[in-house]
Amino acid sequence: MEKTNYFIRKFFIITVVAVIFLFIFNKRTTSTDKQTPRGPPPVCPSVISDQTITPLQNTKHFLVSAFMDQRQKGFDIRIIGMFHRDSVQKLHCLFCCVGHLGETTPTTVLVHSDHFGFPFATTDIMCQIPQNCTATHVTLLTQPSAENVSNLTWIPIRNRRISENTQRVNFTVCISNLFGDYNNVLQSAQTLEMYRLLGINRVVIYKTNCAPDLDRLLQSYTQEGFVEIVSWPIDKYMNPSRGWLFSQHGGDIHYFGQLTTLNECIYRSMERSRYVLLNDIDEIIMPYQHNNLMSLMDTLQQQHPNVGVFLIENHIFPKKHFEPSGKFHLPQWSGVPGINILEHIYREDPDRTIYHPHKMIVQPRMVEQTSVHQVLKYFGPEYKVPLDVCRIIHVRVALKGFLTLEQLNVDKRLWDFQEKLIPNVDKALKRVGMRSAEK
Repeated sequence: MEKTNYFIRKFFIITVVAVIFLFIFNKRTTSTDKQTPRGPPPVCPSVISDQTITPLQNTKHFLVSAFMDQRQKGFDIRIIGMFHRDSVQKLHCLFCCVGHLGETTPTTVLVHSDHFGFPFATTDIMCQIPQNCTATHVTLLTQPSAENVSNLTWIPIRNRRISENTQRVNFTVCISNLFGDYNNVLQSAQTLEMYRLLGINRVVIYKTNCAPDLDRLLQSYTQEGFVEIVSWPIDKYMNPSRGWLFSQHGGDIHYFGQLTTLNECIYRSMERSRYVLLNDIDEIIMPYQHNNLMSLMDTLQQQHPNVGVFLIENHIFPKKHFEPSGKFHLPQWSGVPGINILEHIYREDPDRTIYHPHKMIVQPRMVEQTSVHQVLKYFGPEYKVPLDVCRIIHVRVALKGFLTLEQLNVDKRLWDFQEKLIPNVDKALKRVGMRSAEK
């Protein structure tokens, strides 16, 4: 009997100890669970814009691109957008970080000074990345926090990491904007091949639309990697003007958003191109004392080491005046739409008593904001390149149509390249089936 009682007492004591141990263990586990949330923190929604123009919710504004830009103290990100100038409001950056949703940070909104009176203007939105955030995407909020993040549209942050293996080219040309039924195929082919002979590595073209023939030519250059086409469907979002001045031409924004695309192209090229040329598709920035742009820029930078903006004077070659011998009126180009620039050798002298526009060669990292004919904000000085060193060859409608042939200058600089230019243009046209006949 005593043995039985002994085992009963022992069993009772073991049971009580086990119950107490389980109680303490469960309490600690519950306490730990309350302090440490289960699972990873919430990640960003997957609605990421793959468009070049993204409407900003609850505003009249549009976002274009976001770039890492830490050149200005206190800022990490520059978002380029098109803002309605009459409704600029306080905004907040919200970041998507690697593995989690970041916090919001306040913004500084910088409307560009050149907008030529149009309701919409190119705008920079600057903000900081929050601490402990490796940011990959960003969006803008009208409130300090987002009530429903699943409805947000994110845009990727470019120029975040520049690998040592990243291929950096010497020259990029930024061309904006192609729209309407523009079909100047022959001049475009000649200009692109002339760029190549001068040492251009990449041509970036912002295209709303153009005629089918020109589109076919540009696609062939895209396939070989020389041209990058950036889709620019601005006419889906607003009424873009075909002119440069609101009081004369009307519309929502200057010249199909030209100012926005020029700025976007500078930042797109900032980490991958040493120099950026800002000019139109019918303009050639031509060195007159050097065989190519690299030797030109090596000379200019040696003479002006701190300069990051080089202004090149525009010179018009009226398309109504033809070289009299007809030596470059080639039969294989007879059926190709567009201007044959080799046939136009007569150059107007600019009227320097009035404003005369320039185009530019810039070091992109030394530019903050640009307009069409001048840089608005930049680091360091600028330099006007003498016209005997470099000028723009621009074959187009005469600016001073009253001038007679005798009052124009004969300029055959393009002919210095004709031995290589003509066969290269022939090949480009043949690729797309536009070469009319054999020589």
